[in-house]
Amino acid sequence: MAGAVRRLGRLSRRAAAQRLLALGALSAGACALAQPTTAPVAAFKGPLKIVVPFGAGGVADFTARTVAQALAERVGQPITIDNRPGAGGVGAADAVLRAEPDGHTLLLMSNATAVSVGLFKQLPYDPVRDFSPVGLLGTFDLALVVAEGSRFNTAADWLAAARAQPGRLNLGSINIGSTQHLSAELLKASANIDVQVVPFNGTPAVLQALRGGQIDAAIEVVSPLLGQLQARALRALAVLGSQRVGRGSAVPGLAALVDVPTLAEVGVAALQVSSWNALAAPARTPPATLVRLQRELAAVLQTPDVRQRLEGQGVAARVGTEAGMGEQLAQLLATDIARWRGVIQRAAVPLQ
Repeated sequence: MAGAVRRLGRLSRRAAAQRLLALGALSAGACALAQPTTAPVAAFKGPLKIVVPFGAGGVADFTARTVAQALAERVGQPITIDNRPGAGGVGAADAVLRAEPDGHTLLLMSNATAVSVGLFKQLPYDPVRDFSPVGLLGTFDLALVVAEGSRFNTAADWLAAARAQPGRLNLGSINIGSTQHLSAELLKASANIDVQVVPFNGTPAVLQALRGGQIDAAIEVVSPLLGQLQARALRALAVLGSQRVGRGSAVPGLAALVDVPTLAEVGVAALQVSSWNALAAPARTPPATLVRLQRELAAVLQTPDVRQRLEGQGVAARVGTEAGMGEQLAQLLATDIARWRGVIQRAAVPLQ
């Protein structure tokens, strides 16, 4: 009888322990459910500003304003655009780095940011170390173009003439050190051709020289060429990106590029160049603020209205999720810094 009582006592204690463990597990589960499932995000307490290292009216300015308008609705605060052109974007970057690192002042980065690392003898900042990438906004193509009456009907024709007549053909671009100028130098190296790269002070001057016959071809961003491509004043021989432009586009100028091949398709596989715009914040910006910016930016870039407005200027919105946006931009920036530094060195471009 005494043995039976002892066994009953052990069973009772074991049952009680099991009940306590079960209650503990439920309590832990309830606490886990009560915890946030994502990283905390920040609220913005005043107006935001995007500093743009280009003048008003260009593709970078248009991209920044289009995104800012939609982003303002998402963050619940107005967003202004501060245009600070000149000096390779140094003034714009410095203005952002001097601001409070709270996410309220952002920099519009571009491929010019990457170029500046190799183009300047010394920058007062490191675009990789001193900025936190928020995300890529969009990419826009460059094209090899000729005047409508040109004797060159295809990119293959132009390349063949360049090889047959070393040093005889002229290839126009905008300012020394610009993406267009360095892309022209990269084309020379990638295609193993000898042409004279002629820089001009701005797109209007390039196009005037092209139509006047002073240069044989030019490399320019597609966006400012859309009207003249549509009007058949210019003809694109090739695009410099990784794929053809204009498929499914309702933009007349872009639709005119549907049948234009990439340079890779005509044998210059090593050259794939697109311009880009992105947003970055000072490096000391709190992670929660970056998460909020990336979340709202990802949502903005997926809206049909924003995508259509950007496409109207030849910009392809970089639609994606917030996860990986910063890493994607960081990788692109590092890749472009290495690429353009090499081009600058090989072409012996004078450092600024």
